[in-house]
Amino acid sequence: MESCHKYSLPPFLIVLFLYMSFFFIAKAEASIKQRPFNNKVSAGFVFGDSTVDPGNNNYVKTFFRSNFPPYGKDFKDQTPTGRFTNGKLSTDLIVSYIGIKEYLPPYLDPSISIEELMTGVSFASAGSGFDPLTPQITSVVSIPKQLEYFKEYKKRLQSAIGKKRMEDIIKKAVFLVSAGTNDFVLNYFTLPIRRNNYTVSAYQQFILQNVKQLLQDLWAEGARRIAVTGLPPMGCLPVVITLNSENAILERGCVEKYSQVGLEYNQMLQYEVNSMRGRLAHLGAKIYYIDIFTPLVDMIQGLGKLDFDEVSHGCCGSGYLEAGILCNPGSYVCDDASKYAFFDSIHPTEKTYTKLFSANRLVVDSMIQD
Repeated sequence: MESCHKYSLPPFLIVLFLYMSFFFIAKAEASIKQRPFNNKVSAGFVFGDSTVDPGNNNYVKTFFRSNFPPYGKDFKDQTPTGRFTNGKLSTDLIVSYIGIKEYLPPYLDPSISIEELMTGVSFASAGSGFDPLTPQITSVVSIPKQLEYFKEYKKRLQSAIGKKRMEDIIKKAVFLVSAGTNDFVLNYFTLPIRRNNYTVSAYQQFILQNVKQLLQDLWAEGARRIAVTGLPPMGCLPVVITLNSENAILERGCVEKYSQVGLEYNQMLQYEVNSMRGRLAHLGAKIYYIDIFTPLVDMIQGLGKLDFDEVSHGCCGSGYLEAGILCNPGSYVCDDASKYAFFDSIHPTEKTYTKLFSANRLVVDSMIQD
C-alpha cells in the first residue's frame, strides 16, 4: 500500500508569502489611475478635421495625410500614426485625463478590435470642414459622412454587445467636435467660389448652421456630453502669415483681419452652444464651448510666448508653408519640437496641444462630472 506524504511550508515562508501578496496587491491598486471626480465616462467620440484626426486619412484616397516622418517624431516608438503633429493630439490628452485610455484610435483602421471600439474612436478627417464644399476640395471624409460612420459604429457595437449596453456606452460617453479652420483658410479666403455668393458674415452664419445641425444630429443619436471647439486665431497660423505678409521672412506678425473673423465667429458659436445647453439642461445636456483662441493668442502674442523659442513658423522644413506631403522624410526638422508653438505651418506641437488642454481643463471637468 502506497503511503501518502503531506508536505507543508515552514511558518516563516507562509508569513513571507502572505506579506509579499499583500504588498503586490497594494502596489497594483495604487498604480490604477484614480479617475478625476470618480467619473463614469464610458468612451470618447470625435468629429472634425486634422486637429483631431489620429489617422483616418491613412485609409482615404487623399493627399491630406501625415503617416510618414517627421510626423510622430515624439509619439510612442516615434511612430507616424497619421496625427498632424509630433506627438499626441488634444483628444488623446483628454481621454487619458478622463481615464478612458491613452490614445484615441481612428475608426477607419480595419484592425481595430471590439474592445477598442467600446471605449471610443475618432471619426475626424484631416482637411474636412462644416461647409460641404471643403471636403470635396480636399477629397476627405465630410462631417455628414463622419456622422454616418458613427451610426454604422453603433450598429457594429450593438451586434457585438447588445442594444442596451451599446446605448449605455453612448449615453455615458463624451463627444468632441473640432473643425472650421479649413472652411475659412482653405476654402473661403483661398478660392472664389464661396466669396462670390457669401459675405464674410453670411458665410459665418452658414458654417454656424451646419455646426448646429451636427449638434442636433448627435443629440438625436444619444450624445449628452458634447464639447465644441471654436476657431483659432487664423491670422497667426504660419502659412497664413506667409501668404499674406509683404515680407514673409522678416514680417511674421499675425494677420489681424483673419483672426478677427475667427473671433466674431467664436462669439456666435459660444452663444449658440450655451443656448442649446440651456434648452436641453433638463434632459441631462452637458454641452460646452471650448476656447482655443484666447490661449493661442497668449502663446503667440502674450506672456505665453515666453514658453517657446519660435511662434511664427513651424518645426518642419522652413516652417513657412510646409504641411502634409510637403513636410516629409526629406524635410529639415528641428531637434526639439517643444520649443515651437507649431509643428508644421498649420498644426500645433504636442506642447501647444497640452497647453490648450490645460487652459480648458475646467470645461472638461464640468462635462465629465455627474
